Amino acid sequence: MCFTINPYKTILVGLLIIFTSCIDKDIYQGNTEDNQSTEYVRYLYPYGNEAQNIVAEITLKTDGEVHSDIIKAEIPVLKYNKSWLCMLTQDDCMHAAYSTTWAAINGKPLSSNYYYNAEQLAAGDLPPDVLYFNKTLGSTDGTGKEVRFAFTTTLAAEWAWMDAEINVNKDFTKNYSRFQKKSGLTWNNVSEMLAYGTGIAFHDVNTEAVNREDSIMKHYELSQQLILNKLSGRGCKTLAEPNGNKTYVAAALNYAPIVIMTAQNTAATGPKVVPLYPFNVQTDLHNGLLQRTFYDSSYDIVSKIESELRKAKEERQALHIGIHGTTVTFAQFLLWLNNTYGKDGDDSVWFPSLEEYYEYNYYRTHGTVTKEISGNTIKLKISLPSGQYFYYPSVTVNLSGIKKEQIKQIDSDNKVTGLSYMDYEDGLMLNIDCRRYLVEHATHFVEKYEAFHSSSNKNDAIYFTGMLKESSQKTELLKRIQ
Repeated sequence: MCFTINPYKTILVGLLIIFTSCIDKDIYQGNTEDNQSTEYVRYLYPYGNEAQNIVAEITLKTDGEVHSDIIKAEIPVLKYNKSWLCMLTQDDCMHAAYSTTWAAINGKPLSSNYYYNAEQLAAGDLPPDVLYFNKTLGSTDGTGKEVRFAFTTTLAAEWAWMDAEINVNKDFTKNYSRFQKKSGLTWNNVSEMLAYGTGIAFHDVNTEAVNREDSIMKHYELSQQLILNKLSGRGCKTLAEPNGNKTYVAAALNYAPIVIMTAQNTAATGPKVVPLYPFNVQTDLHNGLLQRTFYDSSYDIVSKIESELRKAKEERQALHIGIHGTTVTFAQFLLWLNNTYGKDGDDSVWFPSLEEYYEYNYYRTHGTVTKEISGNTIKLKISLPSGQYFYYPSVTVNLSGIKKEQIKQIDSDNKVTGLSYMDYEDGLMLNIDCRRYLVEHATHFVEKYEAFHSSSNKNDAIYFTGMLKESSQKTELLKRIQ
């Protein structure tokens, strides 16, 4: 279904039709069965041991009809060869980042009036008004594999309420106070969000001296240590500027771990906030201050998207949305994005976290792809140099002058844990993932499904197992899901 920009009512009516047709209060019964365990087991990927400075090798055996002199390899501007970029940063460590934004993207329950937490979701202890979109939201990797939208949530590491204990009381209906909005995200909520690809960012720090760089820098470091301790060695390298306070930006420029920032306006003095035009980026964006926008309504976001998509892709500005709280209304916008430009639409958008985009562009800028051709064998060596706190060693590589039908066999070394490929324009697109523990990650979600057979758990198990390259391990995991 396509939408026009004008008149205003046309878009709203169109959105309302598509939203209400996809909302179902009864379609998903996964977390309501009596045999669901109420014991919550926190899961954390071993971020502190992620692979760094990877040199991966891929070998392609062809039909011998490939002309070696025309084969060229490059990492394209956007992952999966998408034609436009959308990002979202959610400020203030909001509870809704978990129970609305993350939940909508990953096919979890939504509530118009309440909030819930990871422990409650795991136990099937949910608000009385839950509804479902009956789908996950994302795009594809260009080969048919789902890639769910990923956004950035800010953290409030120095505030004690991130350690809050959650009341789980399934089937208790005398009151629903346990589902009231909390001060913000808990560490358990964040852990679960990270497992699905959500990125993190600094925002406010716990100091009254918000106009002193030295104080903010001190609290960046205090926050960083808490984040590393709470999130299995995962550090934070991004800043979402709070309250338009440029002292945070100045402090970040002197705090080495922060390498990319986003803000909504430029001060009279100091660094300039720049809009991002992905196809014009020539640098690694180190210490960049990228523009984001807080829109008044979903209609305004739709208008901006349609305005940019009328341009050639080389001229398009990235859409970077800033937001605080989210409701079902905003979740409906994400549903529209999925249905129009995501996997259930024209599949043109890439929607990563700010962390992932920064890393991908870094690999594109500093990485190398070399080829060695001998007879009907093409060997690729892909070098991905890392920076501090890098967690997304995954890129797309385009090979011109060869098509999928010309490949008889494709192999990769053990650095490559995920691999997919498909024809693209005048050549072949390869998507590689080099996360060290991708098999263990998929196994976690398969075991979660085995422990409790819900449709949502099954979808997650299939999704994460689908990220793996073809192997006996992948085959065995898929058998366990069936």
